[in-house]
Amino acid sequence: MSVKNKISVIVPCYNVEKYVAKCLDSIINQTYSNLEILVVEDCSPDNTLSILKEYEKKDKRIKVIKNKKNGGLSFSRNAGIKESTGEYLSFIDSDDYIDQNFYEVLMDAIESNKADIAVCDIKVVYEEDGSISLSQCYSNHDFNLANVVNNGLAASACNKLFKKDLITKYLFEVGKVNEDIAVVIPALINAKKIAYGKDVYYYYLQRKGSIQNSGFSDKRFDIFYGVGQTLERIKDCKEYAEYREMLAYNQLIVLLLFVVPKEKKFFKRRGILKKFYSLSKEYDVLNNKYLKEYIANCGKKHRIYFKLFFNLMYKRLFFLANCCISFYNGLNSILRTPVIKKNINLNTVIKAAKHQSKMKDDDIKISVVVPNYNYEEFLYQRIYSILSQKVKIYELIILDDNSSDNSRKVIDGLVNCLSEYIDVSKIYNTKNSGSAFKQWQKGFELAKGDYVWITEADDYCSNKFLKEVVKPIRKNNDIVISYADTAFVDKQGSIFMYTIKKEIDIMNTGHWDHDYVIDGMEEINKYAFLNCTIANVSAAIIKKDNYHDFFKQSGDYKQVGDYLFYFNVMTRGKVAFRAKALNYYRVHGNNVTSTTKKQAHFDELVRVHEYIDSVIHFNEKQKKELRKRYTYLSKVWGLKIK
Repeated sequence: MSVKNKISVIVPCYNVEKYVAKCLDSIINQTYSNLEILVVEDCSPDNTLSILKEYEKKDKRIKVIKNKKNGGLSFSRNAGIKESTGEYLSFIDSDDYIDQNFYEVLMDAIESNKADIAVCDIKVVYEEDGSISLSQCYSNHDFNLANVVNNGLAASACNKLFKKDLITKYLFEVGKVNEDIAVVIPALINAKKIAYGKDVYYYYLQRKGSIQNSGFSDKRFDIFYGVGQTLERIKDCKEYAEYREMLAYNQLIVLLLFVVPKEKKFFKRRGILKKFYSLSKEYDVLNNKYLKEYIANCGKKHRIYFKLFFNLMYKRLFFLANCCISFYNGLNSILRTPVIKKNINLNTVIKAAKHQSKMKDDDIKISVVVPNYNYEEFLYQRIYSILSQKVKIYELIILDDNSSDNSRKVIDGLVNCLSEYIDVSKIYNTKNSGSAFKQWQKGFELAKGDYVWITEADDYCSNKFLKEVVKPIRKNNDIVISYADTAFVDKQGSIFMYTIKKEIDIMNTGHWDHDYVIDGMEEINKYAFLNCTIANVSAAIIKKDNYHDFFKQSGDYKQVGDYLFYFNVMTRGKVAFRAKALNYYRVHGNNVTSTTKKQAHFDELVRVHEYIDSVIHFNEKQKKELRKRYTYLSKVWGLKIK
């Protein structure tokens, strides 16, 4: 790995005495050493400057630049750029931090791909509780310029390493918030090539007092200035119209979707809506294809709300649009109560294990497998929800797929403390398997029970889940899959979709409105031939068997391998369903899936249907339903049917 290229790291600082040491430690301890660290102090009234001076003495690569007066983030970044001597530029916010090999991986990506910019994913760190969530921007198989730009985090300067001349063409606009966009987006579009830095992260601290988390002010509307300036700078590129549509959605419409409704003052919010309307008229919001795509992928109730709100908004009925937001917010505050038990710690989990140990052994032995990758923050909740079941579990197997967070420390503590009360084991991969199906397969091979319950580490469940899904098995020992309805929850555990029934019952059969037991082939021929009808693996218990070939086949798919696996299992026996939402599937973030991923999903779905056809031989009615489904998906996802 060459270190001949000097990187100038620019760190603007203002009132960060609490955070800046961690930030600088993460930079000076990088595995890539050829760094110039320009720390720009913006006249902080706290102790920031004295901390910076101590670091300047400690590491000769650090240079403290003190602004003569408070100039703001853009002013400080520009001051750093002016003093920089490196061939590449990096911008790190002073309350954030980076992985130890951050620059090594990004520079290697640039050199090996002959690129001008390298980009990595972001992990959001919540100051309030210390939890971390992955805001994954990209992956190797869908990494291209369009998908980098078509992303809510596209404008961030912090998760990127730039060739210097791409940045110095346009400096950051002083006095504006969202100052990154008119510099970063043109740099991305003007770059000869962009590379992806895999498996390193920029850690973005979410603070209560930050600009992004403070109340709505007119400064938020600076984003319109930024988008306008960006479009002026990229007006000569041939994809201008497409980028305009992307930027309008990701930078402007998202503000209206998710930020404006958080303003609690009714009349202030009405004024914000009026101003947004005035500023956004030129962007033809109602016909924005990315907005249409987002709404099309929402649940039915949310689709109704968004369509009503946008129609009122762009008919200039601001009072009614504002009332619509108030009603929606009020309904959510009533309905979106957390279903997940909070403040669970190791002692809480041990207490549940003690209760499990006193329960009577069940005739039906359930092996519980917990595949985990970087979900340390949810492990106590997940294990607690398993041990709180009304049915005694036979064994608990925790699989860790080489997590880079503190998952293994948590798992070690759990296994050590729980082994006194339950049969618990841990299996650690020395390198990431890269496949959920490899972990599922390992779980089935290790399990000794009659049924295997694969419980994803970030999901949760009702304490009645096992009792309900085991109930039909007590009368039908040839059931191969027994599963329950699923509700969707956000990161905090609040329900935002109460059932999966409408999403899986796309032919409107009413099949999932009640409990049932059905022959697997009949389930396939009438319903599951068209789409995957099991929301996620945590919602099902599956009869223990040798599924080696099924897992191998599913492993060839990145998007719909689970559908293929469930189909194959269904061919071996009966299927049972409980019409209660007993499983809670956790959804992370609000990002709209890229068109590339949707095309890949669609193409794989067609392949699975071809395989299903080879097994059951579609009749004309089924072929008609497939054509309808393909036409619908191609329309709402903007895809090509091959």
